[in-house]
Amino acid sequence: MTPDTFAREIAEALKAYDKYIVCVDKTPEDCQTSLVSLVDKAIKAYHTRAPGLRHGIALDKQVTIILSQSDGEVPLCAIYFNLSSPYHRRQETRKAKVEQEG
Repeated sequence: MTPDTFAREIAEALKAYDKYIVCVDKTPEDCQTSLVSLVDKAIKAYHTRAPGLRHGIALDKQVTIILSQSDGEVPLCAIYFNLSSPYHRRQETRKAKVEQEG
């Protein structure tokens, strides 16, 4: 099993990334490199998981990849974009400042 095993999932994620995701840290080319690297790490985690565990997980700041044991030979592959907003962080910082002052 290699990252090429999940080429269809990676291609679908790249289409979604290109169409819907705004990320200052990753260009679409960087995203593809990152996805392939994370799938490789998830495969290694999947193969070295402890007995009784069903998943191999790899993630970075923007993407989470989960390989889940299935009835077939190849595990299921899920690719999630970790969405966040810089504006949300500002609100948390303001709330913390108000609590400190109060």
